Amino acid sequence: MNIEINHPDELGNAAEALLGFAGNEKIFAFEGEMGAGKTTFIKALCEKLGVKDVVSSPTFSIVNEYAAAGQIIYHFDFYRIKNLHEVFDIGYEEYFYSGHICLIEWPERIRELMPENYIEVGITALSEMQRLFSFTKI
Repeated sequence: MNIEINHPDELGNAAEALLGFAGNEKIFAFEGEMGAGKTTFIKALCEKLGVKDVVSSPTFSIVNEYAAAGQIIYHFDFYRIKNLHEVFDIGYEEYFYSGHICLIEWPERIRELMPENYIEVGITALSEMQRLFSFTKI
């Protein structure tokens, strides 16, 4: 599924489309170049899921936890990991297989640890304001 937006104000529409596309899937892998808008889109998605907390990239902490409407959402950023041992050290399996929503930035850095099934979210910057989103069930 592909969705193009022309302005950041339309991110909520893309987030709703992603949630509809995902069905019962709870693992989301966000891929895109630096500055494509992964964290910005995750903020819009978390808003649609009912997160009231401030959503920010867990660049240094690796994982943030948010509460939303009786559910837990884990937000990962694997950009700065040096090796897979760091991912094992945070206990990634407990998060990924918890049954809670997991939002993963830079999944290509941990590809071999990704669950068998997840939603891949590709983000391509078409211009300063325009983005193309592609949603794929893996």
